[in-house]
Amino acid sequence: MKKKKIITLLFATMIVVTGCNNQSKQEQNQKTEHMNTAVPKISDFPVGEANTAYAQYFSGKSWLAPLTKRSELNVPMSNVTFEPGCRNNWHSHTGGQILVAVGGAGYYQERGKAAVRMEPGDVIEIAPNVEHWHGAAPDSWFSHLAIACNPQTNENTWLEPVSDEDYTAAVK
Repeated sequence: MKKKKIITLLFATMIVVTGCNNQSKQEQNQKTEHMNTAVPKISDFPVGEANTAYAQYFSGKSWLAPLTKRSELNVPMSNVTFEPGCRNNWHSHTGGQILVAVGGAGYYQERGKAAVRMEPGDVIEIAPNVEHWHGAAPDSWFSHLAIACNPQTNENTWLEPVSDEDYTAAVK
């Protein structure tokens, strides 16, 4: 009789422990799924907020973190983070732009030229009024610092999106 109670107790304990392990695995899977949708840390710069103000000019999700606040210094600079495959439309800046890659891998392309792969430490100097695009590699998150040159007169001109076909060809 005592053996039956012990076996029953052991069996009940196994069911409870197995149930807890399954719940724990479910919770772990949910946490992993949540983490996969979060922006990974790929640089020491802040990611900022979802770039909703300019979302219409990007093929995917991006985040924007303004880094400078003192307008009298005349050096507007932001960290821009792109999810894999995200890029901005063709565009130009009347005052030019400087890009400094700080995390992941991405691409920069001037109209009519081959795309250039960007990795942390790479600096791209973009002359005024040069049509270009930049964004993440297909398989990597990407962050760069965007520095607006000649901010008193610098204006963006947004153009057409970079097609999937043109993007794929550019990043091969």
